Amino acid sequence: MKLETQFSNSQLKRINLQAMLYMCSCPSQVGAQIDSLRKLFDYQANCSERSQNDVQTQVHQRIADATKKAHLIMEECLSEILDLEGWDRETLEMPAGLRAILEQEIDDE
Repeated sequence: MKLETQFSNSQLKRINLQAMLYMCSCPSQVGAQIDSLRKLFDYQANCSERSQNDVQTQVHQRIADATKKAHLIMEECLSEILDLEGWDRETLEMPAGLRAILEQEIDDE
């Protein structure tokens, strides 16, 4: 079983770090779900290899199939979020304007 990805694990970590630094957790929440789905998919792949019977194989395949669909949806969501917010897609830097807004909110508190 193979999971197609739009973002590498290191790219997800970069997005999560940027989001945490500037207290904008929405992108990192989506990234965390993507990471969790990848772990679930890998777990199912391992279980499927060790399945003892047809029913177990079908169960693990069903979970893996659902995970693939959810993963694709969440990666598309993250991609759209990055575009909407204007992130630099090469460096995965949060846009300066968004950082400034968040920094201003902190100063106002």
